[in-house]
Amino acid sequence: MGEAKNQNLFNEFPSVSVDLWETQIKTDLKGADYVKKLVWQTLEGLKIQPYYRSQDLKNKEYLNTLPGEFPYVRGYNSDSNNWEIRQDIKLDDISDANKKSLFILDRGISSLGFITNPTKGETLLKTQADFSKLMRDIYFECIGTYFVCGYNAPSIVRMLEKEVEIKKLDPQKIIGAVDFDPLGYLTCIGNWNVTEEADMLALQELIQFAEEKLPKYRVLGINGYFFNNAGASVVQELGYSLAMANDYLSKLSSKGISVDCICNHMQFNFGIGSNYFMEIAKLRAFRILWSKIVEAYKPADANSLKTIIHSVTSEWNQTVYDPSMNILRATTESMSAVIGGTNSLTVRPFDFSYKATSKFSGRLARNIQIILKEEAYLDKIVDPGAGSYYIENLTDAILDEAWKIFLSIESEGGYLEALKKGIIQTDIETTAQNRNTLLATRREILVGTNQYPNLRENADESLLESIAFQNSSSDKTLFKPIRKYRGARDFEKLRLATEKHPGDRPKVFMLTYGNLAMRKARATFACNFFACAGYEVIDNMGFQSAEEGVKKALEARADIIVVCSGDEEYIDIAPAVYNLAKDKAIIVVAGAPASMDELKQKGIENFVHVKSNLLETLKSYHHKLGITI
Repeated sequence: MGEAKNQNLFNEFPSVSVDLWETQIKTDLKGADYVKKLVWQTLEGLKIQPYYRSQDLKNKEYLNTLPGEFPYVRGYNSDSNNWEIRQDIKLDDISDANKKSLFILDRGISSLGFITNPTKGETLLKTQADFSKLMRDIYFECIGTYFVCGYNAPSIVRMLEKEVEIKKLDPQKIIGAVDFDPLGYLTCIGNWNVTEEADMLALQELIQFAEEKLPKYRVLGINGYFFNNAGASVVQELGYSLAMANDYLSKLSSKGISVDCICNHMQFNFGIGSNYFMEIAKLRAFRILWSKIVEAYKPADANSLKTIIHSVTSEWNQTVYDPSMNILRATTESMSAVIGGTNSLTVRPFDFSYKATSKFSGRLARNIQIILKEEAYLDKIVDPGAGSYYIENLTDAILDEAWKIFLSIESEGGYLEALKKGIIQTDIETTAQNRNTLLATRREILVGTNQYPNLRENADESLLESIAFQNSSSDKTLFKPIRKYRGARDFEKLRLATEKHPGDRPKVFMLTYGNLAMRKARATFACNFFACAGYEVIDNMGFQSAEEGVKKALEARADIIVVCSGDEEYIDIAPAVYNLAKDKAIIVVAGAPASMDELKQKGIENFVHVKSNLLETLKSYHHKLGITI
């Protein structure tokens, strides 16, 4: 019995070689193309294999490092994976913001964020009295305080320092950050706040002020989420953020500020999308690349090779329709950020894109993090992805691709020069267009918007004009800025147009006939397809003839009749329906039958199938029905 306990049970199973795996896979594919069937080509250009083995981990230099060890792939901490739970408050009213702050601090929050203004514009925090009013009864020696304040950062940091002095607090205990990022705002706005020299001088003076007065407060934000919210890929967000940060290191160090000082006051702010494993690997890859870049500047303090990462759940994939899906997206995104080793995290409320945060939506956003920490214990294990063949290979692949982007930007003279030439904007716009195509063809899914819509849902009429579909600016620009937008935008415009159209919603009638399995499958597909435009869909159990089906469709006052049947039956049923109803409704065939060309010769023009461009097809039906987008 004792001998049995010491035996390795897996010794009973023979090792299976890669060749055996590949042989079996090719046998199972029965001649189908291996790459097309099983290799996933990602938006980033990565080729993800169907499986990974221990052999795939060879020759990766960082694998034998421990948490807290250079190059920090496994995080900066060696004993836990703790992170700050941050919730942001929009500063519309100072007293109200203070009350909200005290309310959420009693409910699990460990750091506060105040959104004063993201770029240019006025701020309510104009005087020291305003700042004191905002921070009343908030013990910011014990929590992190963050301000999304744009070009107002220098004045706000000085108010913070004065408040520390007034309250006789220890400056060494004051942590947090502002997002002062002249290059980032230049990227989004297309112009400097004043001039390049003035903006960079303001940053230089702010860093020097913080070094003297608030030694642990971070005043330079590298806002990678700007790229994320413009539709950039994971490797683009990483590569451009690193290039931007390197520009700061180069420009500021040439002004006599030490690399240690710059790094000590720098924070990276990343957006986290729904590509679960990719986002985990992104943060792991970032720490390696950043430590390598800083190492080249030969810092005196080894801690300069580390930094602070703040993560924000993505705005790009938030939707107005079926907004509860935003909760699920935020949950997986939060897990990615935490498992990837973020230092702090903001979860956007599910209704963030179209209304002010309510107590309910704020509570849900807050509780996502609290559950991950207090119930899932994700703060206990450092680098949970360590040793995963898939995650380690993803990390390595992202390293390579992001580094290529970084080097290409450096070859153009650095981030600012590449921005002036339009290289960065063009690259992100190309990726965004590719993502739009993926959404339009449903190869990238936004549940509730371009797939599985809620058929009974209507947008709140009061929200119709408040939904911002894209940012715009009338200010004079030096060059074309990147464009923040939501991926669901065009689909939401389509559906809103349906709701605003006078009269009843268009009715789409499923004329199901023949082969039970095929008609049900195609009717389900077509219902889902047309419901994405907000049309009323009418499904049916099946009809015995074209005459019976058309009669019921016309009684239902259908605008569109979709013929759903098997391929072998379409050659008879589809022309019969078309001839009976062609002058009374739009006739559509569900699927791409082998007889498509023959059906077209008989006058049938409309087909919907898995290869259809959903967005463009629905736009064409809007046009036929007289609905203006």
